[in-house]
Amino acid sequence: MDASMLQYFKTIGTVQTAIANATTLDEALRGGLKAIIDNAGAECAVIWYADKKGDGRLHPYFWIGPIDLTSCSHASGEGSVGRVYETQKAERLLDFEATSDIMTIADFEGMNITSMVCVPFSNNYEDLGVIQFVNKSDGELFTDEGADVMEIMAMMAAIAIDENEALAEPWQPGEIVMSLRNITRDFQNGDIVTKVLKGVNLDVYEGELLVLLGESGCGKSTLLNIIGGMDSATSGEFTYQGRDLSNATQQELTDFRRDNVGFIFQSYNLMPNLTALQNLKLIAELVDEPMDADEALDIVGLSDRKRNYPSQMSGGQQQRVSIARALVKNPKIILADEPTAALDYATSVEVLQVMEEIIKGGTTMVMVTHNEEITRMADRVVRMRGGRMYEVTVNRHPAHATDLVW
Repeated sequence: MDASMLQYFKTIGTVQTAIANATTLDEALRGGLKAIIDNAGAECAVIWYADKKGDGRLHPYFWIGPIDLTSCSHASGEGSVGRVYETQKAERLLDFEATSDIMTIADFEGMNITSMVCVPFSNNYEDLGVIQFVNKSDGELFTDEGADVMEIMAMMAAIAIDENEALAEPWQPGEIVMSLRNITRDFQNGDIVTKVLKGVNLDVYEGELLVLLGESGCGKSTLLNIIGGMDSATSGEFTYQGRDLSNATQQELTDFRRDNVGFIFQSYNLMPNLTALQNLKLIAELVDEPMDADEALDIVGLSDRKRNYPSQMSGGQQQRVSIARALVKNPKIILADEPTAALDYATSVEVLQVMEEIIKGGTTMVMVTHNEEITRMADRVVRMRGGRMYEVTVNRHPAHATDLVW
């Protein structure tokens, strides 16, 4: 048996194991897709599902790759994805030409598509959707043998769904608050240039909890700083509510931060010589229409601590003051950088409960964390790797803070 056949059977076995070990439908789909990417070397892969109870279009259920597909969709027969769903026949565009499928290119803005395979995703009961594979990570083209494995993977994933289990209802995001396209960030130290962000494409939606996850040095904190106007991208486009901030001056970024963004830091950053109430009033004076400082402290459950100084409060209480300080600005978006890293488990859950209630009120929040468990309460999770988005997960049923265990 030659090496290609060995790889073929190895891939099938890995996918089958990933699906068999899954305890939920989501785990089966994600595990199977990750296995095929790891073994077949695809740069990007997407499970598109048909929303038969809603608009009838194909929406992205789960995807891996350096692109945000949250707001994308296809009608049946529209683009390669729609055609495969309509005909239930795979398309193997192994040597992809840019002019051949405009709808596909629109989805993958910022990516140069060279090779693509789309396969139907159906079980014995219904046509579920389409699985799409884009580009080989090594720069080569997909082969027919590789496409065979992809089709088998799709069939095995569909078999994992029994007749009593259906795909979850689609997540309905709010309006786009901010949009980032092809964002890069370089840092120079003498003659050495370090590329921290290498082309990020991401939208942030109104009222969502978006979690950025990844190992140290992957670029998540740098991305958070750009989103919050604390840093500028080296290149790319950054818009906030339709306003282009790509080339904003330092004063324009200061105005943007002051008027629109609240910040929660790992180290609290409270003024030690001011009481909790005074810390909030100091920030309230910077904005035109602040929330009442007493009300903000009441929201985080610290009305009885408003005259305490930071040194007279526990770590969890100080963090709740910092959340209230962010709230008092009445911000459109709150950015949280490792907000529970310095806290124990019980205190972390208390803080996350407060943040959960704030998000329910319609505030958008973007959080950076190393804690994988916290991602369970997010609406979306963006995993970063090497300065790029690697994987985007949409949680159809986010967990409550009290459900988290670590």
